[in-house]
Amino acid sequence: MTEWNGIESLSNNFLTGKLEDFVKWTREHSMWPATFGLACCAIEMMAAGAADFDLSRFGMEVFRPSPRQADLMIVAGRVSQKMAPVLRQVYDQMVEPKWVISMGVCASTGGMFNNYAIVQGVDEVVPVDVYAPGCPPSPQTLMHAILTLHAKIRSGELMRRRERSGGGAGIDLATEVPGWTQPLERPVHIGTPR
Repeated sequence: MTEWNGIESLSNNFLTGKLEDFVKWTREHSMWPATFGLACCAIEMMAAGAADFDLSRFGMEVFRPSPRQADLMIVAGRVSQKMAPVLRQVYDQMVEPKWVISMGVCASTGGMFNNYAIVQGVDEVVPVDVYAPGCPPSPQTLMHAILTLHAKIRSGELMRRRERSGGGAGIDLATEVPGWTQPLERPVHIGTPR
């Protein structure tokens, strides 16, 4: 048995650090975005994933078709009152911890659609972590929003905020979204008997 002479006796390929920092690093570099493009901003979001801008540099080249495989929702475009419950349902099905980027002026504030049919800010439905301004924002703006989100995750700011607020948006759709009805206990699938 060899004698322990402290950390100096270890080989050069050794790394130390806090577990919390490692978890933040992995969360930051392994985001999988959900596909939730609603209008013209979705074209810019798709362009950000293409070869010219290459989101794969950030470990997020695959937009997940299932919310259960995603932890980042990029709301790209205007959200109608009829789409708000669907948006919230997709958000609720995503894995924790989860983040939201509001892409474009329509998603952030309702934009030029100041009427009863459009939600005047997606933060009324889901908690937004980063806003990407523009009409439509360029792929570079979306990438800047993603890097801003990475910095917030690295600092731990988002997790502290969620601990204070109890996590999530804390929104009861049945009382706050007009026309929302609770989903059926046993969902009906098209093509299958009831």
